[in-house]
Amino acid sequence: MELIITEKDNAARRISEILSDGSFGTDRRNGVNVYRWGGKRCVGLSGHVVGVDFPPEYDDWRDVEPVELVDAPMVKRATKENIVRTLQDLAREADAAVIATDYDREGELIGKEAYELVEEVADVPIRRVRFSSITEREVTEAFADPDELDFDLAAAGEARQMIDLMWGAALTRFLSLSSGQLGNDFISVGRVQSPTLKLIVDREREIEAFDPEDYWELFADLTSEDADGAFEAQYFFREEGRENERVWDEAAANAAHEQLLAASEATVTEVDRRTRTDQPPTPFNTTQFISAASSLGHSAQKAMSVAEELYTAGYITYPRTDNTVYPEDTDPVALLETFADTGTFGEDAASLLEADDVEPTRGEKETTDHPPIHPTGELPPRQDLSADEWELYELVVRRFLATCAEPATWEHLRVVAAANGCLLKANGKRLLDPGYHAVYPYLSTSENFVPDVTEGESLAVSDVRLEAKQTQPPRRRGQSRLIETMEDLGIGTKSTRHNTLQKLYDRNYIEGDPPRPTKLAMAVVEAAEQFADRIVDEGMTAQLERDMDRIASGEVTLDEVTEESREMLSVIFEELHESREAVGDHLRDGLKADKTLGPCPECGETLLVRRSRRGSYFVGCDGYPDCEYTLPLPSNGEPTPIDETCEEHDLRHVKMLAGRSTYVHGCPQCEAEKAEDEEDVVIGACPDCGDDHEGALAIKRTRAGGRLVGCTRYPECDYSLPLPRRGDIEVTDTYCEEHDLPELHVVQDDEDDPWELGCPICNFEEYQARQRKTDVEDLDGIGKKTAEKLADAGIDSLVKLADADPEAVASEVQGVSADRVRDWQAQAREAIDEGGDDTDPDDGEETVVEDDEGRDTLGDVEAEVDEATAG
Repeated sequence: MELIITEKDNAARRISEILSDGSFGTDRRNGVNVYRWGGKRCVGLSGHVVGVDFPPEYDDWRDVEPVELVDAPMVKRATKENIVRTLQDLAREADAAVIATDYDREGELIGKEAYELVEEVADVPIRRVRFSSITEREVTEAFADPDELDFDLAAAGEARQMIDLMWGAALTRFLSLSSGQLGNDFISVGRVQSPTLKLIVDREREIEAFDPEDYWELFADLTSEDADGAFEAQYFFREEGRENERVWDEAAANAAHEQLLAASEATVTEVDRRTRTDQPPTPFNTTQFISAASSLGHSAQKAMSVAEELYTAGYITYPRTDNTVYPEDTDPVALLETFADTGTFGEDAASLLEADDVEPTRGEKETTDHPPIHPTGELPPRQDLSADEWELYELVVRRFLATCAEPATWEHLRVVAAANGCLLKANGKRLLDPGYHAVYPYLSTSENFVPDVTEGESLAVSDVRLEAKQTQPPRRRGQSRLIETMEDLGIGTKSTRHNTLQKLYDRNYIEGDPPRPTKLAMAVVEAAEQFADRIVDEGMTAQLERDMDRIASGEVTLDEVTEESREMLSVIFEELHESREAVGDHLRDGLKADKTLGPCPECGETLLVRRSRRGSYFVGCDGYPDCEYTLPLPSNGEPTPIDETCEEHDLRHVKMLAGRSTYVHGCPQCEAEKAEDEEDVVIGACPDCGDDHEGALAIKRTRAGGRLVGCTRYPECDYSLPLPRRGDIEVTDTYCEEHDLPELHVVQDDEDDPWELGCPICNFEEYQARQRKTDVEDLDGIGKKTAEKLADAGIDSLVKLADADPEAVASEVQGVSADRVRDWQAQAREAIDEGGDDTDPDDGEETVVEDDEGRDTLGDVEAEVDEATAG
């Protein structure tokens, strides 16, 4: 039996389908899919199934000094034991094995790990196959001509693992222990992560240090008798051979303004016409793909996750590549002919085939491992892809089409006119030939109208404008621009840069897009610069990246590079040793700054966002226990102070980060005071205790900013219903016949018509019915086919889905990413809980969560009404 080993389960399924001509069957061993046909078995790993770690005696952070990790031995541990067991069981039955993991540094290391696992239990020949797309042609050709594993390339990947573990673990422990940040709130440091963070922090410092300068610009509208409509022209003056539009002296700007106001006409003094050729874009490498995907609203992590799925399904080539030149064996005409037969791209592809010669563009970088990212020619039915998958697949297809298209041609027209001693200029452009823009609609083709005037012609002057402006600070780099900068500086690799950014988000070092550093991030970088600047030195990490490339080429060994890295790290710890207390103080100040809201109204100390022992958030005084002042916060999301400040209380506003339902809560003290000032509005009898105890239902506002309908006898009666958080509640004169309660309307400032909520009891019952999910197929984003795939992987219930390992599921179910599995798990757990308690009522915090319609949905709503404490 021949055993084929791939990097992931979805690749194993795809390769099995190709090699068996669709006749394969599927077995399950230890929860792992094994594909069989004839005398072959194919199994997919889950990326790395073996990881590098320190021995168990180094696990206790408090008993092991961080510096000890510099020279600590490293061991390999199985991270996916069921997959390792299955692989070795199959290896014992095999006569030969074939490694078919991705062909890059990481894929070669994963292949080497599989090689060693097989070698432990079986003495069989092991070969290696390589391909750049999982298509029938490439896979068949690769298996017809197997090669040997590249142990140097694998060693480069292993060196990266060992160095990242050594640096990350030792420095993370040192900073976390120094600042007292343990558990889930540890302070993370990394060889690539920290220099990347410094890039973001340095740009933020430039922005904060920027001192704006005042300047003025002048504009006027010009009109030609022979043209319809006016066109805008800008004032400029010549100085030392240069044209200047900005006037830095206010008096000079006002003088020019007066001159232009006095002018009724301008005389054309210069007319310059020229055409410009706009070359088509070069083929996609990884960085350029991420940049283009970013313009469509996709994060770097999301773009690469989707690209990986499209690659595994056989629709695009390998998405991790530096290459921008199609290899000689790429046949652009044949690929265009494939698309010419399709509905979506057929017309565009056919138009390109009309050219006498199809000669694709070439970028500056040419490598031999993988081609640029391009479609394989295997066309997916649109209904089989999600909206994101189709959007990025179309981007890849259209980029290929653009590289095969003709240049675009623009006509540019520059007009200069003199008006009462002042010079005005206008620049117009229009597209003469769209060229590649006809097939690649992602770049601007906007035109600027300037009429065809002649020298000496008189133009009417109107609407003269003087605009006061200020110079602007440098812009924050977006994710794609950051990745380009990392590439330029040699930080990270094409395979890791997007993951590095995601780690910075996950550790709360950056927020928003473009990424902005938190106060903690600023403190971490400042501490590193002050006490051990090599931690954030991009030159150091770039040198290590070059060393790993040298390992891959056989110039140096793994041991030589890891020993060099240990020496660097030892020097860093010598620098840090005497500064441990100062480092800790600096980091604690940064941590506090991220949570600071403003002055406590009772004692004048600082109010901070805090977390209770049960995990819920509230506002507490830094003077505790001397001052016990608290304010509640909503429970739906993670609170983050923002720059906007309340004028009345001098407190920073709070944003609640809750995925798609993220919203600004505002000033916590204002929200609490609203609840105290706003009287309850009684709307009818309580259905639980109205008859026996005369309890009534009333519209209530909570101190945490939420609203609900609750019983006036609370806490004796805890009956309650949710209400939307935003908008004004109107009580109408129309009553529900079943519950004898008035129908409610929600009036939003930005909506013309109110939201007719209706009877609050009927509305909530309808909402519960809509939200109730009992099967996997009920979850958003899971259709019948996907549910069947999940069932084949052993996930046939909400409980099994909620308990599953997202990475393992993604590796077993074709076309599904780990991020998507996590989204489904969140829905599954919510369905299982059936709106159960979010917090203990004794926390006194809000426990409703907000759905996509902006409605507060009930958890433990009695805590909404009981507002005696805030945590």
